Amino acid sequence: MSVDLVHFSPFSALVGGLLIGFAAALLVLGNGRIAGISGIIGSLLDTTSSDRAWRAAFVLGLFAAPWLFKVFTALPPVTIASSPTVLVVAGLLVGIGTRYASGCTSGHGVCGLSRGSARSLAATVTFMAMGFFAVFVTRHLLGF
Repeated sequence: MSVDLVHFSPFSALVGGLLIGFAAALLVLGNGRIAGISGIIGSLLDTTSSDRAWRAAFVLGLFAAPWLFKVFTALPPVTIASSPTVLVVAGLLVGIGTRYASGCTSGHGVCGLSRGSARSLAATVTFMAMGFFAVFVTRHLLGF
């Protein structure tokens, strides 16, 4: 994946961050639930869960957002330079990490940190450190 720094605008990043924060606050204030994507999807797949409607609506909104964005402006081109095998392995490692951490970056990094959770701080620091480490190993030691 490449980032077009020539056309990068901090405004779009700011608006995106504000929208994520607003959505997380709206969900916790309106529904009493944390906007952790792994937990939302995990419970959505659980057939015994009784609160699947709001979870399905949340995930539908995640998929609908780029299409809504496309109404107002062109979507940026996406280039993925990694092989499908690397992407599958990376996805599995992220999934394993979210199970060990009892949550994902959205649950811990966005919602947990804003609530002052020490566990979320530890999880977020670990996510970030491992991300830096993985990039260093794959790009500089293995040459991917």
